[in-house]
Amino acid sequence: MYYHLVLVIKYRRKVVDDKISNRLKEIFEYIAPSYNVALQEWNHDKDHVHILFKAQPNSELSKFINAYKSASSRLIKKEYPIIRKSLWKEYFWSRSFCLLTTGGAPIEVVRRYIESQGEKI
Repeated sequence: MYYHLVLVIKYRRKVVDDKISNRLKEIFEYIAPSYNVALQEWNHDKDHVHILFKAQPNSELSKFINAYKSASSRLIKKEYPIIRKSLWKEYFWSRSFCLLTTGGAPIEVVRRYIESQGEKI
């Protein structure tokens, strides 16, 4: 099954650039196989990321998302200490997230939508 995940930076702080996005993507790709998850598409804006991934029926999505948010938050703040100045307390990600199944739309439509995020129209 395919899923579209949107993760937002705490307080919508605009801290995600290409370098940070690439590192967040690397962390996702490292953790994903342990939960039978495979990345399909990734894109970002300054204050959130869009992720298209495929998961197996036995994937525990809430555990995976929590593990990813926890690990990526810890690593990003450690590797890019400048980010801490933009955030309050120790939070990187917002507590909530948006997870949508892509059953109604063809996967290419969702892929194009994610690819177009962050573009100025």
